[in-house]
Order: sequence, then C-alpha cells, then structure tokens
Amino acid sequence: MGACCTTHIKYQGRHHAEDDLAKKEGKGHQQDLTTPGHNGAIVRLQGSSSFISMYTRKGKKGINQDAMTVWESFMGEKKSFFCGVFDGHGPLGHKVSRHVRDTLPFKLSSIIKTSQPNGCTENDAAASARQSYGKNDSNGVNKDRFSSWEARLIRAFKESDEELNSGLSFNSYNSGSTAVTIVKQDEHLIISNLGDSRAILCTRGNKNRLIPIQLTVDLKPRLPDEAERIEKCGGRVFAMDEEPHVLRVWAPDQDSPGLAMTRAFGDFCLKDYGLSSIPEVSYRRLTNNDEFVVLATDGVWDVLTNKEVITIVASVKKQSAAAKVLVYYAVQAWKSRYPGSQVDDCAVICLFLKEQPLVSKSFYDQDHDHDYDMSKCGGSQLDFADSNICRDKKAEEGETVINCDFTMDKSIEQRD
Repeated sequence: MGACCTTHIKYQGRHHAEDDLAKKEGKGHQQDLTTPGHNGAIVRLQGSSSFISMYTRKGKKGINQDAMTVWESFMGEKKSFFCGVFDGHGPLGHKVSRHVRDTLPFKLSSIIKTSQPNGCTENDAAASARQSYGKNDSNGVNKDRFSSWEARLIRAFKESDEELNSGLSFNSYNSGSTAVTIVKQDEHLIISNLGDSRAILCTRGNKNRLIPIQLTVDLKPRLPDEAERIEKCGGRVFAMDEEPHVLRVWAPDQDSPGLAMTRAFGDFCLKDYGLSSIPEVSYRRLTNNDEFVVLATDGVWDVLTNKEVITIVASVKKQSAAAKVLVYYAVQAWKSRYPGSQVDDCAVICLFLKEQPLVSKSFYDQDHDHDYDMSKCGGSQLDFADSNICRDKKAEEGETVINCDFTMDKSIEQRD
C-alpha cells in the first residue's frame, strides 16, 4: 500500500488468543531454525530466544517476498546481535530478499574481521575499540565509533548489491528488496535503512509511560531530497491517476517500474536514474529506559501506527509470542481497513533489551500527551475501538472472535 492508514485500537482485559498461542508454542508448534554463522554467530531465521521474537506471514499476493534474520553472538560477542528484515518486490523479489538476508550479515562480519589487528580475537578487538574511541558528543553519539560502523555498513550494502548484478542464477533487473537492520553491542545501537521498512524503539518517558521512537525514515519519493536525487539522475517521480497519493519512481523513457521507494537492493533498471543502494546509517546509545526494538516490513506499518505497535508488543505476556501477535493484528487491520485489497506480506523482529518480561499490564492511553500509562489497566485484551469495523459480521470459518470487534485467524498458526 502507498499510504499509511491508522487503525484505532483500545486495550482492556486479558488477551485470551495470546494464551492459545503460548500453549501451542509450548507444544512445539513454532519451530526454531538456527545454523552456525561466521565468527561464532548463531544464525536464526525463525522462532525465538531469550531476547528475540520473530515471525513472518505470507500475504494474499502470492509467494512471501519478506525475509528476516537474526545473528546472535554477532562477531562472537555474547549478547551482541545483528537483526534485519527485508521486503522483496518485483517478479523475483523473494529471491532478492532471501539472498540479501544471507549475504549482508556475512559480508559485514567479514569486513569487521578483516579490519581487526592480526591475532586479535573479536572480544579483544571490541574491548580495545571501546577504550580507544573518542568522547561522545552532547547527544551521546560516539563519532569515532559511528564513523567506523557507517563505513563498514555502507561497504557491506554496496558489495551485497554488486553481487546481485554479477551473474547469479536469478535476474535482479526488475526485482529488488528493502532492508532495515540493527547491530546491538552493549549499549550501542547502529541502525541501517534502505527503502520503506522501518525500525522503532520503545522507551519509557515520564510517569513510566511507554513512548515509540522511530529510528528510521521511510525512504520514499515524497521526501524532497530523495525525489531531487532521482530527477537529477534522469528518473521521474509522479503518481498514477488511480493512486494520486502514492508517488513512485519511473524510468525516463517508459512508465515502469513505478517503485514506491527511492533506495533498494537490485532494481538495476533504475540504478542509473538515482535509485540508491547506499543505506542511511544512524547511531543511538541505549539507556535503562529503553525496552525493545521492533523491525518490520511495510505490511505492518501500512496499517498500524508506531504507538499501536509498541503497545501490542508490550501487552504480550510471553515475549516469544510478541512478533506473532503483532502480525496477527496487522493482518486483521488489513482486512478491516482495506476489505477489497490483498493483505500484504508481514515480517517482524522484536529485540528485547531486558531478560525479564516487560509488563503484565498495558493499555492504549489516548490522552493529550499520546504516551502510554502502563499502570492503570488490568491486563492486555486487544480490541478495536471502532465498533463499526467488525460488529454484526459473522466470523469466517477458522477464526476466533475477540469481543466481537476483532478477529484472529487460527489457521495462521500452521502457516510459514
């Protein structure tokens, strides 16, 4: 979808569907899939761990073009993570997103490894780097550390994109993928973004309220700087008559491919006309107030706001089910908001920054401060506030009705 539309949600009571999810997960219905990675990392493609919840669901458009990965113990450091979600598009978008999923973290790990002094282990190098980096600026950003990470990430993105154009078994000329990634090492969080997938941070503000902080900017043609780059390189930016609110990127001499983003892996038909594979890289120093990070493809962000996302995740009793519950609600929001359109693919990674469960009580506080007071409710029942959305509609076969206003598809438990 081209526009972000909001679904208003309220939270009250206990979320019984979540209990069902937790029970099924306990019986092994959600499989973990891990393999050894470069430099001692553990590569996870699905499932959960002490700090991770991840889940993807195929939409109604065909094969699932979303991909995701988590590298735990990244660079051999305990409690260090690389997380990434990738949203493919075009005829072979699923192949592009999966290739980048496997290639990008490996290349980054290799680049870091080759930059370390000879004979120096990963942990030794990390400790030495922490001692030698300069002071933080007024915003807590360590410029030396950030510059080093930025250069490595840009190189890894560039090499991964070049590999897509170097004789692989599939063609990326008219297919591509977004990417949003984070690297967490201790209190350091490095974020990279390419396209319109998104990362947000949930942190605590005044009166212990949960606040969403958007860590990335959706890199779309509506951004003046992005559109200017495209047009300077000979590309065109305009919206179709049937979608006047969605600006797209077009080749100079033909009305294709019409990308709704300005940066992506692949899509070599537009690389000469301003489409970029250089990510926006940013840094954030984590504090004790920070609770979790959510990375997701636009199948989530097109129908749920940042506030709704953190409230749903914070309301889940069992952290391992957080990504799955979030995808459930995104799917239902699609069905309610766009009943005549096809549900998009969804992929979610939740990285929890603390081992203990976040909260057992939550609600969607709609006061003028737009924050979340986690102390006034008795649980986490998730329910649509707009009673006209689903009321008086007969539940479809295989769905669970939650307070008659919100439905959850049971069959998704058995799907990839």
